[in-house]
Amino acid sequence: MTIESHKETLGFQTEIKQLLDLMIHSLYSNKEIFLRELISNASDANDKLRFLAISDDALYENQADLKVWIEVNKEARTISVRDNGIGMSREEVIDNIGTIAKSGTQQFFKSLTGDQTKDTQLIGQFGVGFYSSFIVADKVTLSTRRAGLGPEHGVKWESGGEGDYSVETFERLERGTEVILHLRPEEDEFVQDYRLRSIVKKYSDHITWPIVMPKITTDQEKNETTIEEEVVNSTKALWTRSKGEITEAEITEFYQHIAHDFEPPLLHIHNKVEGSNEYTTLFFIPARAPFDLWDRTNQRGVKLYVKRIFIMDDSEKLLPPYLRFIRGIVDSNDLPLNISREILQHNKQIETIRSGSVKKILSALEGLAKTEPEKYATFWREFGRVFKEGIINDFSNRERIAKLLRFSSSHDDNEIPAVSLEDYLSRMKEGQDKIYYISADNLAAAKHSPHLEIFRKKGIEVLLYHEQIDEWVASHLTEFQGKTLQSVTKGQLDLGEMTDEQEKQAVEQATTEFKSLVERLQKVLGDKVKAVRISHRLTSSPACLVSDEHGMDANLERLLKAAGQPITGSKRIFEINPQHSLVESLQAETDEQRFADWAFILYDQALLSEGGQLDDPSNFVNRLNQMFMQLIKPVSRLILPN
Repeated sequence: MTIESHKETLGFQTEIKQLLDLMIHSLYSNKEIFLRELISNASDANDKLRFLAISDDALYENQADLKVWIEVNKEARTISVRDNGIGMSREEVIDNIGTIAKSGTQQFFKSLTGDQTKDTQLIGQFGVGFYSSFIVADKVTLSTRRAGLGPEHGVKWESGGEGDYSVETFERLERGTEVILHLRPEEDEFVQDYRLRSIVKKYSDHITWPIVMPKITTDQEKNETTIEEEVVNSTKALWTRSKGEITEAEITEFYQHIAHDFEPPLLHIHNKVEGSNEYTTLFFIPARAPFDLWDRTNQRGVKLYVKRIFIMDDSEKLLPPYLRFIRGIVDSNDLPLNISREILQHNKQIETIRSGSVKKILSALEGLAKTEPEKYATFWREFGRVFKEGIINDFSNRERIAKLLRFSSSHDDNEIPAVSLEDYLSRMKEGQDKIYYISADNLAAAKHSPHLEIFRKKGIEVLLYHEQIDEWVASHLTEFQGKTLQSVTKGQLDLGEMTDEQEKQAVEQATTEFKSLVERLQKVLGDKVKAVRISHRLTSSPACLVSDEHGMDANLERLLKAAGQPITGSKRIFEINPQHSLVESLQAETDEQRFADWAFILYDQALLSEGGQLDDPSNFVNRLNQMFMQLIKPVSRLILPN
């Protein structure tokens, strides 16, 4: 058939240019991964064809023997990686190779630090795939045809990686994709057959499709040379082998293949379940968080197989959202091959697999926390914030998740939250019946809050909630092992048996002595506050603001407002410290204007100390300056000459 060639030259998306430049410079020390990435793409293409052919056998085009071929042409200095998988249409070539149609792209580039080691990891997380070809090649030619389309729909793509590429329609009889790398002059090592075989064994031995390379044999007697196809990988799915047969090196290689990572995983979890619902899982926890961990549209990292046949990836039904950092596979012996995302929604077998998988992951984390606390600290640093979501959306495992949580604490200077709730319970004071915590915008604000003063004086530990997710955790985690979790910024503070009779009498006496001051402050502050009262919690600060026992925490209120929620601000309780000299001076103040100014200054200071925002900052500054002037004037008259 004669077809009209349709060729055009297009420019790379700006992000592609940046990515190509980063790869050539950042990944050069690990350049052999280009072959791993191309084999991985070819394997995925075969997986997708086999899955689609379940419902449309014609896609095989009478050739169901799927493979990956690698060939070297030493004279031309080219490497070819070819598959007979699903292939691509012209539109798919442009969409998949000319642009990065991935949410979080800008976030990825903003995450780059300029540190080659760190940036290399980020590039790997981004999934460079095909673009890794340009690490070793100065020109790349890709030819492909989508299965089910006629030969006239072949597409050729070519680029030198500089800024543009050409796309041409041509006649291609074979379905699938071939990538030809025209090697740079300095890359002679990759035209050596043994070098490519070693890379395949190192990175891609577990690929389930045969990876074949030509094997040349010579019959000396007959002076004949024959070329045969030799399978150079084991072709056995790694997860189907028993745990004892698999080496750590093989585990690492498999993880790096599915996660496109350059580091070993932090932890792997291999499990085989037999019985009425047979399935195998192989999960990995990465050593570091991906840059797009907080992108809710991000694809999940767990692939679903049925009887070793790839079905789909990024299924949100295989694991709950708070475990979205997990990478790996689920392989079921019982699910139907034609299962769809819709069927997954209400499938009892999937629910069983999901439940069992979550329990296995939690057990592994419990073991890690107990036996390898340093590794667990790494896990928490990278994934702790997202793992906390489990308290909110996994009620059935809430108690186990709660034990795995780590918090910052008034008794711990570690910047990475390291205190468990069980640690806290073991350090509780005699007579203490609550677990105390404080919420703030950041760690410094929590650590230096005036609300902690009485707790520091008595040596009572307070957990420091300083991450946004903590507010939602607090609303769902209200009890642990029979102990109530209590915010120190809400309600009337009652330390029960930890308050001695002398302290109680001092508070009662202050309440009586300062009754008139409380009433005057209430009158001046008016509807700014719900009430004014003597504080039980302050030892060195003059005042603080407290939420009502059943009211919304101030930090949560700020977060909701920042998120655009229509929240009506609740009035706070203004507590004063009768032992502070400013409060004592205020008690004796007879000038009503000065009294009002000091009252508002103390209120605004209390608001600022907890991370709040002033309604009228300029008014606060003017009042403060006026007070400074009144203090300075008498001193000035003493020291300035007449």
